[in-house]
Amino acid sequence: MTDHATVEIHWRNLPAEDEINDYLNRRCEELAAEFPEADGFDISLQAEGSKIECHAHVAGKRTRLAAHASGASSPRQAAEGTLDKLEKEMRREHDKRIFGARRKAQKAQAKRTP
Repeated sequence: MTDHATVEIHWRNLPAEDEINDYLNRRCEELAAEFPEADGFDISLQAEGSKIECHAHVAGKRTRLAAHASGASSPRQAAEGTLDKLEKEMRREHDKRIFGARRKAQKAQAKRTP
C-alpha cells in the first residue's frame, strides 16, 4: 500500500486539457484515499466521431477493475461517468472483501449455537 496512487491519463485524437487532467488527478486521489488497495489508475479519453469515450482501469493489491463510458459530448462528462462507475465497482469489491469475512464468521457462529 502506498501513500500516493499513480494516475496516468492518455488523450487519443483529442487535445489534452489541463483542467480535466487536474480534475482526474484529484478524483483519483480521493478514490485512493477511500480505497487504500488501489495503487494506480489508467484513464484513456478518445474521440469516436462526434462522441467522447473514456476507459478507466484501477490496479492494486488484489484489485483489478475497469469501467468505461461512451457517447458523452465532452471529455469531462465522459470522465465523470466513468469514474462514477469505477467508484461503484471499487465499493462493491471492497465491501465484498471486508464484509464477506464477517458474514462467513457470523454464519459459522450461528451453526455452533444450539
